[in-house]
Amino acid sequence: MRGRCVNLYGFQSTHSFYLIRNQDDPLGTWAADDREAYLAELLRLEGRGRHRYSLCRQCDSGPARFRCRDCLDGGMLHCQSCFVEAHRYLPFHRAEEWNGQYFVTRSLKSLGLRVQLGHSHESANQCIAPAPAPGDDFVVVDFNGVHEIALDFCGCYSSGTHTQQLLRAGLFPSTSRNARTAATILVLRHWHLTFLESKCSVYDYFYTLARQTDNTGLSGLRDRYDEFLRMTKEWRNLQMLKRGGRGHDPSGVAGTQPGECALVCPACPQPGKNLPSDWVNHPPEKRFLFAAFLAIDANFHLKRKAISSEQKDGGLSDGMLFYSPIGAYMRHVQKHWNMRQARSRCVAHDAVDKPDRDARGTASSGIGAVDCARHNMKRPLSVGDLQLGERYINMDYMFFRSISGSELVQYFVSYDIACQWHVNLWERMAAYDNELLTIDSGAKYFVFLVPKFHLPAHIEDCNIQFSFNLTRFVGMTDGEAPERGWSATNALAGSTMNMGPGSRRDALNDFFNDQNHKKIISFGTAMLRKVHEAAPLVIETQQALADLESGFSPETIRAWTQMAVAWEAAATERPNPQPNPFESRAKPTFLAGVQRQLAEEAAVKEAAGTESAGAVRDGMHVTELIAGGLQLEEQQRSLAADMSALGAHATDRQRTSIVERSTKLRRKIAAWIDIQLQFFPVVEQLRLADDAARARVAAQAQTVPGVRVGDIPLWLPSAIKQRVGATEKTRDGCTEEILMFEYKMRVGEGNEALSTVRRLLLLRSHLYSQKDRNASGVRAQTRSNTRIKVVEERIRRAVAQYQTAWRALRVLGKELQRDEWETTLQELKAEDVRGMPRMHFGDPARQRGSTSRSSAAAPADEAAVGLDATASQAKRTRGTGSTLGLSWIWVRQAESRNEGDPEEMDEALRIEWARTRARALRWNEELDLLEEEMRRILAFFSWRAEWWESRPAVQGTAEGGRDTAGGRAGIRAASGGAPEGPTRII
Repeated sequence: MRGRCVNLYGFQSTHSFYLIRNQDDPLGTWAADDREAYLAELLRLEGRGRHRYSLCRQCDSGPARFRCRDCLDGGMLHCQSCFVEAHRYLPFHRAEEWNGQYFVTRSLKSLGLRVQLGHSHESANQCIAPAPAPGDDFVVVDFNGVHEIALDFCGCYSSGTHTQQLLRAGLFPSTSRNARTAATILVLRHWHLTFLESKCSVYDYFYTLARQTDNTGLSGLRDRYDEFLRMTKEWRNLQMLKRGGRGHDPSGVAGTQPGECALVCPACPQPGKNLPSDWVNHPPEKRFLFAAFLAIDANFHLKRKAISSEQKDGGLSDGMLFYSPIGAYMRHVQKHWNMRQARSRCVAHDAVDKPDRDARGTASSGIGAVDCARHNMKRPLSVGDLQLGERYINMDYMFFRSISGSELVQYFVSYDIACQWHVNLWERMAAYDNELLTIDSGAKYFVFLVPKFHLPAHIEDCNIQFSFNLTRFVGMTDGEAPERGWSATNALAGSTMNMGPGSRRDALNDFFNDQNHKKIISFGTAMLRKVHEAAPLVIETQQALADLESGFSPETIRAWTQMAVAWEAAATERPNPQPNPFESRAKPTFLAGVQRQLAEEAAVKEAAGTESAGAVRDGMHVTELIAGGLQLEEQQRSLAADMSALGAHATDRQRTSIVERSTKLRRKIAAWIDIQLQFFPVVEQLRLADDAARARVAAQAQTVPGVRVGDIPLWLPSAIKQRVGATEKTRDGCTEEILMFEYKMRVGEGNEALSTVRRLLLLRSHLYSQKDRNASGVRAQTRSNTRIKVVEERIRRAVAQYQTAWRALRVLGKELQRDEWETTLQELKAEDVRGMPRMHFGDPARQRGSTSRSSAAAPADEAAVGLDATASQAKRTRGTGSTLGLSWIWVRQAESRNEGDPEEMDEALRIEWARTRARALRWNEELDLLEEEMRRILAFFSWRAEWWESRPAVQGTAEGGRDTAGGRAGIRAASGGAPEGPTRII
């Protein structure tokens, strides 16, 4: 297409729309306009191109038949002597010879090139007494292939050993005795970074190089994989030792202390390195700034098959980095292997209660690790192999070894099974009777918590006792650091599974050290981002708390604060003996309670051998499947609400967040459906029928058929029963027992949603009242309206959850012939979603029909108006009371209390106040922690730079040693002290 364009000066010029089209679709433009030209040029490279002369252009005498595939000379042809001379110091370039019809591959060795090592005399380039490699046969692995070369060692007395000559030439020998194979330092560095970034195995990497040399398999190239594998192991170990400063220590490698070569977290408290001298004297309310945040977890992707043994493959970095010394670790495991382990008193944890699952045929069923919970960095000596699931004897060793010898006093420990693991922890420590695993628990302060993502799967008590959100001094730590790290590490599972024990530990140690390194160099931008997020939220949450507290008397706030402080002070006691400010005294059976009851019943049946056939498929009980479906329903509702809340001016970050959440939820649903089909095969037919119907509708509308993730039907048993015909009900898989499982869960879900609706309606009433009494001015009114809108959105979500549960109960009740649920869980219509009339709050002004500003201006009692109430409904509720009367959602509460009893209102507001206070405290703590962490990072970098500068020079390599130490010191100083660095900016 061609068109007419007008430039900035008003002149018209004829142009194609090439530039615009190229920007919009560069690949399509290339395919349409340039592909043929590219192909022609590539074919031209296969021949001589413009170099068709017969004599060498360099000497004008010899026949020009040779060219180099790696030199940037456009494929110029040379004679043999000139070609060899030009590659005297480029022995690993690839040569080709023109045979009159096409180019054939030739080696520089066959053309007469000999590589001279070790000769440093200025008078001559060749040694007068060269010593050819054994058998005049030497192979070098470079990043562009595997090369056979003719290599001569120097025979002069001052040239050093053959190994030294190779290393000084940048060639890493495969053995120190009569080496016949070497790899260039360049290819080893390239392999190392490739492994760390792409997790490519040595096998795949080496044979990629081999195919670069000969992609036909006809040249008879000898295999050097075993030699290259050995060199990569040695190179990895030497890099670790060099970067750990062992080359600068007079005691050498033998003097390496346990964990000394591991990169430690500069943001975590390190006594003597980044803490002030008086850190132990800070007041109790500030000691959390010097606490260690630890996160424990296991990974069952990183298995190892029963291949090789410690005797054959013990590794090269035993005890130097993250894995504890294997000898001591295995002696501990063997000594306490028969220690009894109590079964879970929380939900079933298969990794603990069923440790033999997926462990058959493996020497290691996975690994365990201890990370720093706030920065996702592995801690020294904190990793170990698991033999049979997530046994306490393994995880205890890693935990105690990680903190052994630490001078820190306060620890916050996150573990997804902390609720059961910590119970007899100190008794187990005493039973181990191991000095390395013994700490003075009486002199230290430990708080055990469950990571935020894992916590909802626990019983209700755990959700209170082990919550990060409700615990003082943890900031916004979520405890999920190991899970983020595993996502990168899991890519190593395929290659490490078939390694020997030592090689696998070396590979994982190396990878963990690199992960720590990448975390360290990203601290500047990461900390800046966190501060930008935390600073405004500190102000926002403090203001929200102040706004809420302004509506209560000082005595009420004082009483609630005393209750909250007492509960927080007893955080280390399990269970907490103090009254919980976050929960209601009146507790109907909620979903979590129903799930716990069903789990206990299933455990009893399983133990007695009376579990129904087909109740467990692929290791999952049908109750777990249904519970997972209910969670997915809630996530769909939440996502749909957030998507609808996106305005026309949403930021890229908001839109990206929605896309990422949609993708993750779609993956979760797909995985859940795979298991669902094992219980209910009929679902596949239902989904196919829906897809066909959707395709027909799309065809009529001429649109692309599809379904948003929030609209994907999950087909729980109630939905299946509602859809299938009477003739199909005998084979839909929904037995009466399964229907009863969902029935009980739906009753619990309905009770919980209804309780949430009531609590939020009461909060909205309070906010309306506060707005009328205290919000004067545009700014205050806007802030109040914003908070009310937030609460109203939460009400809508709770209402949607209740209505979903109610519709399912209507189907299930009919199938099971049960109607008792209808007495408490009625249909919730829009007009039912209204607050309790003021007379039920004991409001004298409202009861007297006061026409004061506070009573007349508010929409009744928030005012008994539903979320979708019309203006006429709002008008009818003004004045002395609500003509709509008391909604049925309040009837049972009103009947159980004396008229005018404000207990329901007080309890709902106390819970909301406690949560608002907790949010404000967490964000304030987070900002304090970030400030202290930034100070520690700078202090640690300064200490590390001084440490490198103090390293002694090594005899014979003084300049190289100084360069390494100085370079490392410079890197550390630049990371933390550069005036323009991100951390310095903060």
